[in-house]
Amino acid sequence: MDDREFMDRSRRRFLGGCGILAAGALLGPERLLAQGSSPTRIGIIGSGHIGGTIGGLWLKKGHPVMFSSRHPEELKQMVAELGSLAQAGAVAQAIGFGDVLFIAVPYGAIPQVGKDYSAATKGKVMLDACNAVSSRDGAIADEVEQNGIGVTTQKYFPDARIVRAFNTISYMVFARETNRPDPKLAVPIAGDDPQAVQVAAGLVRDAGFEPVVVGKLADARRFQRGQPGYGQQVSAAQLKQKLSLP
Repeated sequence: MDDREFMDRSRRRFLGGCGILAAGALLGPERLLAQGSSPTRIGIIGSGHIGGTIGGLWLKKGHPVMFSSRHPEELKQMVAELGSLAQAGAVAQAIGFGDVLFIAVPYGAIPQVGKDYSAATKGKVMLDACNAVSSRDGAIADEVEQNGIGVTTQKYFPDARIVRAFNTISYMVFARETNRPDPKLAVPIAGDDPQAVQVAAGLVRDAGFEPVVVGKLADARRFQRGQPGYGQQVSAAQLKQKLSLP
């Protein structure tokens, strides 16, 4: 190979690489994540059983995770055990850290969390795993029963890209059934923003489960507490059959 041919080939490789980078910039982080090309920074609001379990599964897939609570100092031991990709911080820090957010708090806290932080969540994909329990959460549980849980969460975070996910099953089941042999355990999801739903579906898969898109946020009512899609430890095909999905 002479010098001119070598330079021509090197130039083509360089331009090709630039083209790939440019395409990535045009696709945006949601598309790149959906294609599984890069880790995503995840901020977790509420690091109890569900937040800690699902966050731990994402860490195993290589996603950096910041766990948060009102008392982040209490999370230090947990994040130390989870490895270098795990961090602990205040709620505001986790929201700033995360390209994607995951909220798992008692539903009675949703109005206050929304009041304090909804502006900071503007434009971010936020997976919502919270459940409303009348005996614990009071009046907002009645609001959820009347309007549906997905629509209610969106009301308190009006500019976030809400996707309902990981709310139907105990954290112990998630810990036990992650990455089981096919068919994977189904996780129903619902959201109004198609790109946000795509991101959520990718993260469900990364946690070791199979996403089932039920519909819009209004359709999240179908798998809230007390409804047919809630508590189903089944495959995707079985869940679709139970919910009469195509």
